[in-house]
Order: sequence, then structure tokens, then C-alpha cells
Amino acid sequence: MLVHALIREDGTVGADELYAVAGSLGMSDQQVRLCVKRLVAEGRFTHEGRGRKALLHATEETAHALAAHPEFLRHAFRQDAGLAPWDGVWHLAAFAVPESARTARDALRETLVHLGGAPLQGGLYVCANAWEPHVEDAAHRVGAHGVLTLLTTTDLRRGDVREPAELARDLWPLEETADRYHRLGRVARTRLDRLTGPAELSPAALLTIAVELAAELTRAMTPDPLLPPELLPQPWPGAEARELVARCWAALHERDPGEAGPTLFRAYTDIAREAAHRWGPERRPAGQ
Repeated sequence: MLVHALIREDGTVGADELYAVAGSLGMSDQQVRLCVKRLVAEGRFTHEGRGRKALLHATEETAHALAAHPEFLRHAFRQDAGLAPWDGVWHLAAFAVPESARTARDALRETLVHLGGAPLQGGLYVCANAWEPHVEDAAHRVGAHGVLTLLTTTDLRRGDVREPAELARDLWPLEETADRYHRLGRVARTRLDRLTGPAELSPAALLTIAVELAAELTRAMTPDPLLPPELLPQPWPGAEARELVARCWAALHERDPGEAGPTLFRAYTDIAREAAHRWGPERRPAGQ
């Protein structure tokens, strides 16, 4: 997450910045070196130069994987604001990939879960959001588009369960997801106190806070199916945690309004400012 967070607009990560921020987070140089070595070995980055003068280049696959993060975050904020109400439609994807193409099958399963899908039975997944373009793109990339079937329904039943919110409780681990958002909320509150307090914060300190927030946000949102509020217990801790994070990003921008810096941070800042504008200056997160 640290390396991904520091990718600049040209797809590079400077080793000097990487080591500096890692040190602020309590990571050793050896940890950073091993991490870089692994990312290069996995084909996620290429590497040129040595030591703190080295430069990492994100591969096309890495850039593609990261591109969706801001899109999903923007959708989550729209849901929190009541701007993306659920239309009652369930979106299903089914596939039958032979054992000889196990790698493609596993990759497609992993992508469907990452996109918010839950398995109904072997080779059949359901999502509450319109995920078709993302599913088709993933199927094309792993060579499984020809065996993919997409359909929608407003009449989904599992055994005797057909009430949407009850189905959601059965299909997705909502308690675990809520616990991750409670953790994110605690982290964001402490960072917001620092960012809105009177103490001066160096550029390295601000970047460290940004990385911490991005890491915790990723920890919470990556396994989150982003179910519509109509299917979630209320109040939902994800909405409060994201509001706190958005205010942190807005405060980071006020502290350092420059346009330079990692691409992902600028994207998150833009989304946070949009969300904060909708809430208005009079609203403050719970506990603040």
C-alpha cells in the first residue's frame, strides 16, 4: 500500500521519498528493500537505479488495478449521501471455466469478490451494484469472456429468505466489514485532531498521515461489497468513517494545497472535497 500510494502521475515512485515515508511509519530500510524486490519479482513494477536514487515504474497491470480505487470511493460517498439509491435489482454473473484453465477461473472468482460479489453456488455470484462493465473487462483479461453469463433479477430467493436486507446479512460478512470501519474511524479521528490542531506539520508528516489514512481506507474498503444503504444496518459505521476520512483529506489539502504529489492522493482529495461540499461547513462528524 505504501508503494502504491506514492505513485506519481507519470507512474513512477522515487526511492528517496519511499524510504523517507517508510521511516516515518516505523519501517526499516530492509523491509522496504524486500518489498520492492517482491513487487518487481511479481511483475508489478520495474526498477532502475540503486539505493535511494532508484526509480520504480508501475506496470500497466498495476496502473489498471489502482485506477478503480477513486471510482469506487466516489460511489461509496454517493451512497452515503443518498445520491445512489438502490433500484431493487440484483446483478448476477455465472461462469463455467474448465479445470484446465484453473488460473483464469481463480482470477475471475477473486475479481468477482473484489467487485462486491458473493457466491450463491458454484460459479454463480451476485452483486447489488451494476458491475457488468467491470466483470466483462476482467473476463476479457483472463480469457474467460466466452463462458461468462450475465443476468439481472428483482426476485432473488435463497431457501426461504427473499427479503433483501436479510439476504444481504446471509450473503456478506457485514459484522467483519463494520469492525474494519470502526477501526478506520478511530484512526481518522486521531489524524483529524492533528490536522485541525495548531501544531505545525512538516511535508513529511503530512505525507505520512496521508499514507496512514490511505492504508486504513484500503484495509476497510477492499473487502467491502459497497452494498446500498437500503441493505445495511443503520447507522452504518462505514458512512461515518468515510466522512471522517473525507474531512482529513480536505484538511490535508488546506495544509498543503499544491498540485504536486502522488496521483492517488490528489484523486482522493478531489473526492473528499466534493463530499465535504455536500455536507456543508456546519456538519461535524460524530465525536468531534
